[in-house]
Amino acid sequence: MPKAVWVRSDHLSSYEERKKVVSSALESGYVEIVVREEDKELKRIGRFDAIILRGKELVLDGEKIGELVEIRSPDDLAKAVALKDKVESILIEAKDWKVIPLENLIADFQRSRTRLIAVAHTPEDAKLFFETLEVGVSGVALTPSSPAKLKDFQKIASEELPRLELAKAVVTRISPLGVGDRVCLDTCSIMRIGEGMLIGSQSACMFLINSESMESEYVAARPFRVNAGPVHAYVLTPSGKTRYLSELRGGDEVMAVDSEGKCRNVVIGRSKIERRPLLLLEVKIDERRFSTILQNAETIRMCTPSGPTSISDLKVGQEVLVRVEAGGRHFGTAIAETITEV
Repeated sequence: MPKAVWVRSDHLSSYEERKKVVSSALESGYVEIVVREEDKELKRIGRFDAIILRGKELVLDGEKIGELVEIRSPDDLAKAVALKDKVESILIEAKDWKVIPLENLIADFQRSRTRLIAVAHTPEDAKLFFETLEVGVSGVALTPSSPAKLKDFQKIASEELPRLELAKAVVTRISPLGVGDRVCLDTCSIMRIGEGMLIGSQSACMFLINSESMESEYVAARPFRVNAGPVHAYVLTPSGKTRYLSELRGGDEVMAVDSEGKCRNVVIGRSKIERRPLLLLEVKIDERRFSTILQNAETIRMCTPSGPTSISDLKVGQEVLVRVEAGGRHFGTAIAETITEV
């Protein structure tokens, strides 16, 4: 699951500084911001989730969603654990963080429905909290000492998605098909060469399809676009779930992935469904065979160990990059069940 990133403005004494933090947070793309109750008018700056700190209670849209717990002693740790599964979120703050108490809290809350949000005063804090016990906290509340310091957290927050392990699959078959409904995803982000999306006809094997970030002989580059595949295909999203290409709309989030497995969230600007000629691509990993369907056009490129390769140039015996997983999926969620998709 993606990590939550809150921004705190409530800790600053000056109203003007709190206002600047809210404005800077919105400009940086953060939409969960902790504000004082007397600062509710800051919602006029833009649309965001204003989490109001009312005493020790966290309130959103008039409803209590959690509590702030300050950790100063083992008794405070016990207070935090007592709230497990009773509130949506717990905001944990400690003046002198020690790794062991944090490890204990993460272990206690790992299978809980309550999110553990840790207050991070520095980028180093945020990185530690995300990585402790490998799974890390559910999220961090960035607490800059001044509005200008918020930008120091940007790199840490943008790296919250875990890197995915990609495998090499050998192409065994490339066959033209008839015409079908193909989905083209135009995003609100510029993607690099070697970056695209994980798409597949089977959830057990998703193919890394390069964005249209390279010019061809016939069309200019469209680095915001991934020509994804037919309407039935899956795409991997930041939550770790899959969604059908046919159900995506402008404003939805999907995951951009590069050839090294680095991930980031991208927002869809529009989804285009058009009738186009199709092509079957089949691969093999060990003795397992998988396939996907693509538009039959030279602008579609597969990510390979040696770089993006047009499907017009792809040959049987070449390797392409894929993500393989065990089990199956139920309504997009991975489950430990034997499912065969052919």
